[in-house]
Amino acid sequence: MIEFRHTPIMVEQVLSLLEPQRGGVFVDGTLGGGGHAQAVLSLLPTGAKLYGIDRDAAAIAAATERLKPFGMRFIPIRGNFHRMAELLREQGETGADGILLDLGVSSHQLDTPERGFSYHDDAPLDMRMDASAPFSAYDVVNGYSADDLCRIIRDYGEERYASRVARAIVRVRETQGPIAGTVRLAEIVKSAIPAANRREGPHPARRTFQALRIEVNGELEGLEAAIESAHNLLRSGGRMAVITFHSLEDRIVKQAFKRFENPCTCDPRAPICTCGRRPTVRILTKKPIEAGEAELNENPRARSAKLRAIEKL
Repeated sequence: MIEFRHTPIMVEQVLSLLEPQRGGVFVDGTLGGGGHAQAVLSLLPTGAKLYGIDRDAAAIAAATERLKPFGMRFIPIRGNFHRMAELLREQGETGADGILLDLGVSSHQLDTPERGFSYHDDAPLDMRMDASAPFSAYDVVNGYSADDLCRIIRDYGEERYASRVARAIVRVRETQGPIAGTVRLAEIVKSAIPAANRREGPHPARRTFQALRIEVNGELEGLEAAIESAHNLLRSGGRMAVITFHSLEDRIVKQAFKRFENPCTCDPRAPICTCGRRPTVRILTKKPIEAGEAELNENPRARSAKLRAIEKL
């Protein structure tokens, strides 16, 4: 079995924004292998605690082992960060002083062939972050109509040739039977994209695989509400940092943060505000923070990462 590992991204920048040395209750809503959590815990003062949430049982087990030295200051919770408020209430917590969300896929999930996230290794089509979930990439690829496949590949993968890819998938499964493996799917996607557009850049199946992963795990469904809920949990002076990995996620986070900072719904031409809505946060990152060249050389997967943060007023 491959050791669970996840290279945490922009650790120093995250710590600078979250300021865990302030103490209190901190939440890592996407625990993964515990890299960010370890960094936060190392700065938390006595009496402070960190709750680590993840829906992947392997992540919870690995992080719990890794963070044993911190004793009772680390509390693991298996679940989806979309239910953060409910999960914390079950622990007797009603607020938080710091929240981190890293919306990327862990290196372990990508590099464990049997999880079916990668187009490099042949494995059953899976892509479930929660291995107990009943719905997998196999169900999407073999059950969705051409129109629905085109929609998710276009919207979630931002694939220029989404229609061609969707039609190719449907044609193969209708003439040759179900598409069961990752490499087989990658070959179908590659064959659907014009040769001139697959000579350079990332693997031609990358965008389609990203779209399937997002659909299977409902990564965008409810994300806006989850950000809103996490914002509501923050105490005055509390901070939230979010790392995104593609433009759709980043747009949702950016727009939510802007709405928190400027919730006024009055006509901009009105002389005074009459809606009564007041800012609830201060945006700490007017532009998203990105990984530096040194980190990119060590971890190329950080190339698309964007870090945004807010402070509760």
